[in-house]
Amino acid sequence: MILLYLLVPAAYLIAALLEWGRLAPGKDATPERSAQTARWIGAFALAGHAVLVDTAVVMPEGFDVSFANTLSAVAGLTALFAWLGTLARALPGVLAVVLPVAAVAAPLPALFPNPHQVSFPGEPFALLHIALALTAFSLFIVAALQALVLLGLERRLHRGLPEPAGGLPPLLTLERLLFRLVDIGFVLLTLTLVSGALFSEELFGKPLRFTHKVVFSILGWIVFAALVFGRYKYGWRGKSALTWVLAGSGLLLLAYVGSKFVLEVLLGR
Repeated sequence: MILLYLLVPAAYLIAALLEWGRLAPGKDATPERSAQTARWIGAFALAGHAVLVDTAVVMPEGFDVSFANTLSAVAGLTALFAWLGTLARALPGVLAVVLPVAAVAAPLPALFPNPHQVSFPGEPFALLHIALALTAFSLFIVAALQALVLLGLERRLHRGLPEPAGGLPPLLTLERLLFRLVDIGFVLLTLTLVSGALFSEELFGKPLRFTHKVVFSILGWIVFAALVFGRYKYGWRGKSALTWVLAGSGLLLLAYVGSKFVLEVLLGR
């Protein structure tokens, strides 16, 4: 297992270097071969990361969702979605940003074991709730990175600069794919909040309370609800819509990562 903790970050970093080299302006030497190599190495890293997350999270007494474990799981899911998006040429440049973050996050459970274990009961419904929450959050992280990529591409277009190497789909296509991510993430986030509200006692052993995590999650949901409504009702798009994506993702980042960091790292609970 120690060897896997070393191999997974190394594989992520190698794949990231290949991605950065492929996207760098002026690179014209076998970009497709570099892309394929990065995908295979990335696939190995993702498989190894899944094993590490499973070992750290699944415990005999339940599911340990401490800060380090959650961060590692979210980074792995984000890398997975970015990797799948790269296969479909739908998320240009996102993988090059996500992979180094995953390389840092993968060994966190081993480097920073949490003495204050946070466990959910080992029930299928609890696992479903955790999976919905982490998947929704990961999708919104990918959506936020895609929004940043689109803002950068729009800026390059307005300045008359050449696009990155390898060619890209049209901006409207990339934007359409972004909002598919938002739609799926919004549905999963809604299911997460509803399941947490209705079954709080079964999941957490206590009634629902409006903690910082719950409040920021609801605020994030409101932002994405407004964005989805505005997109389908009024055709919102462009820079304004992308700003909404970033704002909603930022609120969810405060809810999922910020609250755990404060409670477990700063307060030691």
